[in-house]
Amino acid sequence: MTTETHSTHSRQPGGLLEGKVAVITGVGAAETIGAVTAALFVEEGAQVLATDISGAQEATAAALGPATVPFQADITREKDVEALFEHAMETFGRVDILVNVAGNPGGRRGPEVTVEEFESLTSVHLLGTLLTNKHAVRAMVPAGGGAIVNFSSAASFNIDKRISMAYSAAKSGVNSLTKSFAVHYGPQGIRVNAVAPGFTLSKKNHRVPPEALEELGGKSALGRAGQPEEQAHVAAFLASDRASFVTGVVVPVDGGWSTRLA
Repeated sequence: MTTETHSTHSRQPGGLLEGKVAVITGVGAAETIGAVTAALFVEEGAQVLATDISGAQEATAAALGPATVPFQADITREKDVEALFEHAMETFGRVDILVNVAGNPGGRRGPEVTVEEFESLTSVHLLGTLLTNKHAVRAMVPAGGGAIVNFSSAASFNIDKRISMAYSAAKSGVNSLTKSFAVHYGPQGIRVNAVAPGFTLSKKNHRVPPEALEELGGKSALGRAGQPEEQAHVAAFLASDRASFVTGVVVPVDGGWSTRLA
């Protein structure tokens, strides 16, 4: 079992999202899933409003060039989310895609779940998903539809002792919200799906102790951890017109982790 870097370039990018406008949350520093997703969307022809709470979206957007505009927002605050979509509409004239990657770490915090842990995790993952989806729908319905891709987690299906119980519960709620928005707004032309990553070597996970890195990477059926690009490519497909008859699904991108009983 190994966690070595895995090449994901099975085809040359370009054109999958040509002419689309995407709002992507959680676009922090380089090597995060959000930043990698934003870069791929630009490569595939999209214009991107890149948002994060940290301020790191400024450098990320600058690195990606004129097709990317930064915006700072806290997705747990409805006024911020409303302003985010207003800015997207003012800048680009429409919103075709929302990719909601924003989240905070779900590592085990202590032997018992505290109220502070629960509120921290559910406010970002659950409330943040609700608010971004709500305002994306408001922007998309007048234009005849759009595509939403939420980021869930393999932890929403099964339980791992290293993962916070509150995090797993919040991500299960993301799955439920994804399906609910898909059913409620499908008649208006809006598709809503979710990507459920397994253990992925994004920037924050490079700090995981080597023994934990080996254990977590080895849980997948493929015997390795995932790469941010592997999450981003699935999100791009779900957001694209190639997935025109795909809605209400949660796609595990976890190397088969959630298929195992262990």
